[in-house]
Amino acid sequence: MIYNTLGKSGLEVSRLGFGTMRLPTKANNADIDKQEASKMLEYGIENGINIIDTAYPYHAEGLSGSGESEKFVGEFLKENSLRDEIILQTKSPVWAVEEKSDFDRFLEIQLEKLQTDYIDVYLLHSLTVPDWTKVKNLDVLDFLDDCLSSGKVKHVGFSSHIEIDYMVEILDEYPKWEVALTQMNYLDEYYQSGVMGLNYLKEMNVGSMIMEPLRGGRLVNNIPSEIQNLWDMAETKRTPVEWALQYLWNRDDVDCVLSGMTSLEQVRQNIEIASRIDEISQNDQELIREVARTYRTFLGNRCTRCGYCMPCPHGVDIINCLTEYNIAHMMGDPKASAMQYFSLIDEDSRADNCVGCNECLPFCTQMLNIPEELEKVYEYFGDEFDHF
Repeated sequence: MIYNTLGKSGLEVSRLGFGTMRLPTKANNADIDKQEASKMLEYGIENGINIIDTAYPYHAEGLSGSGESEKFVGEFLKENSLRDEIILQTKSPVWAVEEKSDFDRFLEIQLEKLQTDYIDVYLLHSLTVPDWTKVKNLDVLDFLDDCLSSGKVKHVGFSSHIEIDYMVEILDEYPKWEVALTQMNYLDEYYQSGVMGLNYLKEMNVGSMIMEPLRGGRLVNNIPSEIQNLWDMAETKRTPVEWALQYLWNRDDVDCVLSGMTSLEQVRQNIEIASRIDEISQNDQELIREVARTYRTFLGNRCTRCGYCMPCPHGVDIINCLTEYNIAHMMGDPKASAMQYFSLIDEDSRADNCVGCNECLPFCTQMLNIPEELEKVYEYFGDEFDHF
């Protein structure tokens, strides 16, 4: 295993981290197959993974509520006497915080579930602009100060699915940030904070962690023939998993890649890739860009996210509705994209709230019939998350 220093935290982390959002399950998403999941964690730790990432809602029955992931991880670490050998990372469910005391309440619940008296890295989970405004007004930075001074938390940071401007604003607000978790893969260089965010994190010496390196598996499953034909032209032959992971590990602004693995075979495969140096040639880097360009030809519409259609008088988040639809359509997998659509876009802002007033039509630079496109989004995703 190869290790990197996680920014100014000073933590030496395996460049492959174990994400626990997609552990194997039995009857439903909350019913973790503990025997199989334990084998996966055991193998991962024995072969060099030293960071486990979890969160309050992981492996809940729905998108919110208290999940079973933290509880399972806590039981596993205690039963195997591994707590002090592992960098344990979890996240505060900021969307559920309504008053200042909720910060401490959730932290205590998580410490109990994890069966520990300290958390190595504690992140504000999936910050959106409204959530950041809310928790800042509830003195979240004072809460983080208290976490650090009490020893209940060793290092603090945040995860986010936001644009670069907002990410920079959050980073500049608090000098004690040590870790940031952002979404990145070779398709997402200019999606959300993207490569500009990674560059800024490196400049600020904030540890950089990556989520969705395989885009929920969509970069490695059901590869279109147009994409496979491109991969076959590479100077060095790699599997789709190797392309996706090595793309990230070839960047000098990525410290750790979190992978939500669902089988022991995936753990073995990812560790093998993470344990060797594989420099991607300039020609193959251009091939990756061509693969990304080809994927984008599968988009559902021509929305360029210019924003001229916003704000919608009825509150529809037109840009992000069309963006998530385009990504899902591009990858040919609505179920795998549904989590982002339903978790990142508020219920009152989803496509089904369009009333067809047509006020957005004159402003679309691509001359899209936006109400018709939003109807396609609604038909594609439905009106509730039932894709576990």
